[in-house]
Amino acid sequence: MEKYEGLRKYLNRFDSIAVAFSAGVDSTFLLKMCHDLMGDKCVAITAKSPGVPGVEIKEAEDYCKENGIRHIIFESDELSIPEYASNVDERCYYCKKHIFGKIKELAAAEGIDTVIEGTNKDDMQDYRPGMRAVQELGILSPLLAYGFTKEDIRNYSKMLNVPTFDKNSFSCLATRVPFGEEITEDLLGRIEQAEEVLRSLGLKQYRVRVHNNELARIEVLPEDIEFTVREVSRRVITEKYRDLGFKYITIDLMGYRTGSLNPEV
Repeated sequence: MEKYEGLRKYLNRFDSIAVAFSAGVDSTFLLKMCHDLMGDKCVAITAKSPGVPGVEIKEAEDYCKENGIRHIIFESDELSIPEYASNVDERCYYCKKHIFGKIKELAAAEGIDTVIEGTNKDDMQDYRPGMRAVQELGILSPLLAYGFTKEDIRNYSKMLNVPTFDKNSFSCLATRVPFGEEITEDLLGRIEQAEEVLRSLGLKQYRVRVHNNELARIEVLPEDIEFTVREVSRRVITEKYRDLGFKYITIDLMGYRTGSLNPEV
C-alpha cells in the first residue's frame, strides 16, 4: 500500500486536476483516484481522432457518465501534422506535443493548471519519444514518479473496483504502421476495422500491423494462434480482410508483443 498512499497524498496537494483520459488501465485508475479526492475539481479530457477506435471513445464517455465525472472530448487532427502523416521515427513526439498542448489549453480554460497523464514504470522499457513532449509541456506523470508498474495499477484498480483492472493494453492505431510509411485516415480506419474483426471473434489482446498498405500481419497471444488459424476463424478473417483491401494476410508466429515496429526491434 506504500505506493498507493504516497500517490494519494501527492494528488491531494492539488486543488484541481485535469486527467488526460484514454479509458485505458492507467488513466482510468488515475481518474478514479483524482475524482474520489476532489470531485468536481477533477476533469477528464479525451482526444478524439482517427488514431483512436470509436469503441475506446465510447468507453471513456460511458465511464465518466456513470461516475458523474466532468468530461471534455475534443477533435484532435494529428493527420494535419506533417511529421505524423509522413510517419517519422519521432512521430509520437509531434503527436503528443499537439495533443497535450491542446489538453493544457482546455484545462486552463477550466481554471486548472495541473494536467496529469498515465505513463507507468513499465512503459519506459519501450520506445517512447512522446515522453519528451510530455516533459517539455510540464505535464505530470505521477504513476511513473511513484514507481507504479502495470501490475501495481491493475491490483490497485481491482481494490478500488475500477472496471478496467483486467482490460488489455491498447495503443494508438498509428503504431501499427512501420516508420516511413504514410499514415492516412483511410489506412487507420482499415486497421480499426481489421482489429474489430479479431475482437468480434472473442480475442482479447491483438494487433494488426500493416505493411506497404496491403499486407496485414496479425499478432495475437501465443496461446491464441491456434484458435486464430482454425478453419472458421481463418475464413472470417480472410473474407473480412479482403473486403478491407488487404492482398496478403499473415499470422505472426512470434505472437503479440508491444513495440514490434520500433526502431530497435
